[in-house]
Amino acid sequence: MNNELRARSAKSLPNTAHFADGKFHNDVQSEAPTLGKTLGIFARYFTEKKTDATPTEPMPMHSVTRAQLDALSEHEIHIVKLGHSSLLLKMYDEYWLIDPVFSQRASPFSFLGPKRFEPTPISIDALPPIDKVLISHNHYDHLDRAAIKTLNAKTKAFYVPLGVEADLQKWGIHADKIQRFDWWQELQTQHALVVFTPTQHFSGRAITDGNKTLWGSWVIKTATDSVYFSGDSGYFSGFEAIGDKYGPFDITLIENGAYDKDWADIHMTPEESVQAHVDLRGKIMVPIHNGTFDLAFHPWYEPLVRVKEAASKHNVTLSTPVFGQIFSSKQQSIQEQWWPK
Repeated sequence: MNNELRARSAKSLPNTAHFADGKFHNDVQSEAPTLGKTLGIFARYFTEKKTDATPTEPMPMHSVTRAQLDALSEHEIHIVKLGHSSLLLKMYDEYWLIDPVFSQRASPFSFLGPKRFEPTPISIDALPPIDKVLISHNHYDHLDRAAIKTLNAKTKAFYVPLGVEADLQKWGIHADKIQRFDWWQELQTQHALVVFTPTQHFSGRAITDGNKTLWGSWVIKTATDSVYFSGDSGYFSGFEAIGDKYGPFDITLIENGAYDKDWADIHMTPEESVQAHVDLRGKIMVPIHNGTFDLAFHPWYEPLVRVKEAASKHNVTLSTPVFGQIFSSKQQSIQEQWWPK
């Protein structure tokens, strides 16, 4: 068995400080969702008028080919935004995927739920063989069952939070291909140190499985590059702790979108996303988690407008590649304003 996949807990229940009473918990207690609040949010979806919730014109996008990817140098990390929080990384001679969502809807249903604005810039079939798939948490806009099942045949290893391994095994992924992670757990791979780090969020794919699996973010450090992927999170002191322990980061890929006053403790405003980048001691910030699905009440372009203003105010170097555009920490930041001005 691959040495990278040997370390697994033998216990069925996690032995960790943030697991109690059958559920995982944030380090800082957040407001527990009540039935009344949940019903209130549903009522808003049906009654509140939205402005510019979806684009009226096709989104700018660069198509990506296997030949383009294979021609990239093998001495740095190259990154491609595939949509929402889905990312393709070329790691030296390996290809990694983070939170790959390729389905038309971020939903348990193929006919109902948030529909993506545009297709991905490359299909799963066109992707090269994948060495590692990293998952931040099990929400439908981050863990795509159809994509995982299709990727199984061309993927060597899946890195997932505690508890998510059960879903993958149910979908046909062999246990030997899955490595599950607790917060602050490190793994040294051939090319990089990989660390699963905390966020302030929650998990669940159904009414009855709330917080039964863990959530978090990923740190990837090679000899030449240091990358942070935020997953989903509210703003919290954990960003500073991660920055102190593993920073500075050449690139931070930070959630920036789907925020709202009704869930302010588990998603960040654009201004908080910029502060998280500062706390992490990041050099270049790339906003993700936007421009793909209608998941909140703000205009689809508002997160990008606000994050650009906040970054300018705090002298943060912001890079805004379009979907499919290949970038790396060795290149200058991409300043293209591809959303409405």
